[in-house]
Amino acid sequence: MSDPLLFNPRTYDPAHFDPETRRLLRATVDWFEDRGKRKLLEDYRSRAWLGDFLAFSAKEGLFATFLTPAPAAGQDEPDKRWDTARIAALNEIFGFYGLDYWYAWQVTVLGLGPVWQSDNAAARARSAELLAEGEVFAFGLSEKTHGADIYSTDMLLEPDGEGGFRATGSKYYIGNGNAAGLVSVFGRRTDVEGPDGYVFFAADSRHPAYGLVKNVVDSSKYVSEFRLTDYPVTASDVLHTGRAAFDAALNTVNVGKFNLCTASIGICEHAMYEAVTHAQGRILYGRPVTAFPHVRRELTDAYVRLVGMKLFSDRAVDYFRSAGPDDRRYLLFNPMTKMKVTTEGEKVIDLMWDVIAAKGFEKDTYFAQAAVEIRGLPKLEGTVHVNLALILKFMRNHLLEPAEYAPVPTRLDAADDAFLFRQGPARGLGSVRFHDWRPAYDAYAAVPNVARFREQADALCEFVTTAAPDEAQSRDLDLLLAVGQLFALVVHGQLILEQARLSGLDEDVLDELFGALVRDFSAHAVELHGKESATAVQQEWALGAVRRPVVDTDRAGRVWARVEALAGAYEMAP
Repeated sequence: MSDPLLFNPRTYDPAHFDPETRRLLRATVDWFEDRGKRKLLEDYRSRAWLGDFLAFSAKEGLFATFLTPAPAAGQDEPDKRWDTARIAALNEIFGFYGLDYWYAWQVTVLGLGPVWQSDNAAARARSAELLAEGEVFAFGLSEKTHGADIYSTDMLLEPDGEGGFRATGSKYYIGNGNAAGLVSVFGRRTDVEGPDGYVFFAADSRHPAYGLVKNVVDSSKYVSEFRLTDYPVTASDVLHTGRAAFDAALNTVNVGKFNLCTASIGICEHAMYEAVTHAQGRILYGRPVTAFPHVRRELTDAYVRLVGMKLFSDRAVDYFRSAGPDDRRYLLFNPMTKMKVTTEGEKVIDLMWDVIAAKGFEKDTYFAQAAVEIRGLPKLEGTVHVNLALILKFMRNHLLEPAEYAPVPTRLDAADDAFLFRQGPARGLGSVRFHDWRPAYDAYAAVPNVARFREQADALCEFVTTAAPDEAQSRDLDLLLAVGQLFALVVHGQLILEQARLSGLDEDVLDELFGALVRDFSAHAVELHGKESATAVQQEWALGAVRRPVVDTDRAGRVWARVEALAGAYEMAP
């Protein structure tokens, strides 16, 4: 039996996309399936570079078709566009088969960000040609000493007296730095102080002045350290200068950050097929492992959380694609996908691992690598803490000061998401407004655990109004992050409910999922209660926000039947 809520290569048919997108997605699945599980795991263990995968991508025009915005494509290339919906679908497929493949794609996305935002027509044309030739890209932002602190870059550009520069400095954690046809590098001029001295420029990893130091991780992913020594930067290489370079860095991360959520979903889906199949077939004390109540609870919890990850991410795509200068709600939903969906992915893997135990270490399983790779996603493109702090900036406006917007439809149309490369200055977050979150909850008021969670969401509004952190507490990031977790749950629930309505989700699954969210909210409220700087009023509020989910054994049994049916539903070809 195939569950329509989960990706299954045996039955996958992305018929909702245009013919060329459908062909490329299916061709990608078929390439992995024809390659087989044995080869997939062997390359992962031997840290083999992804040359054969990149050759497949080049032959099919995969990266070129998905990552070339329509204005950069030729008139005879109508299938090329930057379409977040199909990009999300490809992320899920890559995650399903291995994060190494996704990573080579993801850092290409990041490397292209400053290029597609640039007014440098020659650089854009060159990048389109490189993509068509099957090249990958890299994003040279992070440094060994400063991380991604772009205020402190030590990549220095010395004017050469001829309108160009000589660049010297190193970069660290740079994916594809070993093979990129173009590396977008962030640095600063030596003759201009402050943000006006920032420069984004294009470098070639094959240039003699580009020195590849090493791969800093033990993986097929090539996460490089490289060093430029007196590297010549001509005017045609400059992508951005001054504050525009700063904005290009942050806006590129906005674009690329979204990809982490759907990669996490793919990892969890493949691991779930393995975990449920193993648990159903393993006999302990004369009974299948899945006969034990705690096992059923853990696998059911993992399943509904995974469904929630998919629902939130699918709905976030719509806001991303519908964004514009007057609708920047994506600036909240984007770090939510990065922070909330990826950490839910960790929970899903942990729940399944508690069930399959030692099996999760075996070298012939996908699960063994899933258990490792799922940890990386919450830590890429900003840590959980960084993204939680960003999410907090929107809390009051989102909860208490809704604005009117036209309804955002499901966005699966074959359109170019042009706004992503003209987001403008990376500031003004306090002015972003949101539609009222309450109607999404009202639509499911009859679902017991949605109603129970709504009580907690209303309580959070009361907290913000009557017990919000004072000026001193606003500097206590430890306390603020606990508050941020509570707010993130409300936003998470909102988009899940919106997508549930659009997709006609089974209410049993929704009810079971919100039972998990009620428990999560209660746990974070208890955590807030225990914070050293929490006031007596805040402590009282925290305990008052604790709720018990509505228990329904018949509903739980029906959802378990969906989980049990995953046993044997998919196994990768050997």
